[in-house]
Amino acid sequence: MPRSKQKSALFSRRLRAARELRNLSQAELAERARLQQTAVSHYESGTRRPSLRNLRRLSEALEVTSDYLIGYANEPTPLPASGEPLFRDFSRLTTADRELARQIVGQLARRSKRTHV
Repeated sequence: MPRSKQKSALFSRRLRAARELRNLSQAELAERARLQQTAVSHYESGTRRPSLRNLRRLSEALEVTSDYLIGYANEPTPLPASGEPLFRDFSRLTTADRELARQIVGQLARRSKRTHV
């Protein structure tokens, strides 16, 4: 299979998987992404490819990166940016509460690592 067809097939599979992960129908995804339902159907079937604008709309609606959808990343979501609410809230904590938050996040990370091994 030519490389462009492989990428298109990967995009179609990942788009559908991300939609199903969010428990959305094609119509619901289309509404969130401000697209036509038929466009989502075409993207998932691999008969059409989205424009960059529509790719961005899909990734935002699904809360995944566009790099994940097109196969340049293996994880659907990036690590949080420093401007995200979790980090903004963290900066408002006292020193003692920051240490407690670090410990809790560390425990969650270790637990997550054990369940994904």
